Amino acid sequence: MSALKWGQGQRKGAAGPTLFGLSLSFDHFVLPRMLRRPVRVLARLGEGDFKAPPFSATILSAVLLGSSATYGAYLGGDVDGVVQNITARTGFAVDQVKVVGNQQTSEIDILDRLQLDGWTSLIGFNAEAARERIATLPWVEVAAVRKVYPHTLEVHVEERQPFALWQQGNDLSVIERSGAVIAPFSGGKQVLLPLLVGVGAPAQAPDFLLKVKKYPDLAARVKGYIRIGDRRWDLKLDNGVTVKLPEDDEDEALAELVKLDKADGLLSRDIAAVDMRLSDRLVVQLSPEAATQREAALNEKPKTLKRKPETKI
Repeated sequence: MSALKWGQGQRKGAAGPTLFGLSLSFDHFVLPRMLRRPVRVLARLGEGDFKAPPFSATILSAVLLGSSATYGAYLGGDVDGVVQNITARTGFAVDQVKVVGNQQTSEIDILDRLQLDGWTSLIGFNAEAARERIATLPWVEVAAVRKVYPHTLEVHVEERQPFALWQQGNDLSVIERSGAVIAPFSGGKQVLLPLLVGVGAPAQAPDFLLKVKKYPDLAARVKGYIRIGDRRWDLKLDNGVTVKLPEDDEDEALAELVKLDKADGLLSRDIAAVDMRLSDRLVVQLSPEAATQREAALNEKPKTLKRKPETKI
């Protein structure tokens, strides 16, 4: 048994160990194991019989300088920078970013909001601040940033859902169903969205587009929904024909329009517009070419009558 016992094995009257001149001799007293080595070192220090390990001065100097630098950084508010520098160089530098859920949002824009500099430490990285910066991107509705140790960031985004294009003067924007503007029109698949024109169009469009969608053949031919005076709608068709709907009873007008088109091919004729604003009549405006041809035909009719030969009896 190697337990350290004070007073055992000593001759009577022999001096026991001392610490800074104080006797540490206690008969039949055993120190706990964890205290034995420190007490021996302290006792040797008190007796002047202790030799410092090699390089201890260098180590102590480094510790002192490090402590001073840390304290100075604390006073100057640069503790985060110190942590970043140390941990980035010990295997925690961010070297991989995974982005999930983005379709309209560029990965370059997301990386820009992360503000990585090549030596950013995952330990000191503020994920919440990065999430808030990413959430300011036009298409991003919800964002999440997660640290995956030792050196990966995962970014998950949920984007806003486009509903239509809205034209105001020369400005063309992508909007949500609520009418809120998401971002300027940038091309691509956005050209497939319904086109709304005019003041008040975004607010009234969701309900009106549902009415038009009841007639798939008509809806497929509509290229623009034009709001007039924030009171009524015009439909611009793919062949250039404009259908002027009334302020009230839009459902009845749409049903009548589809009925006439199926029966007489109204919307495929050489016309410029169909005016349904009057409840008791339908007005059809010919295209310029058709109007010219009609006028020429009407002018030619009297000449034909004059040239008609006389009938002999």
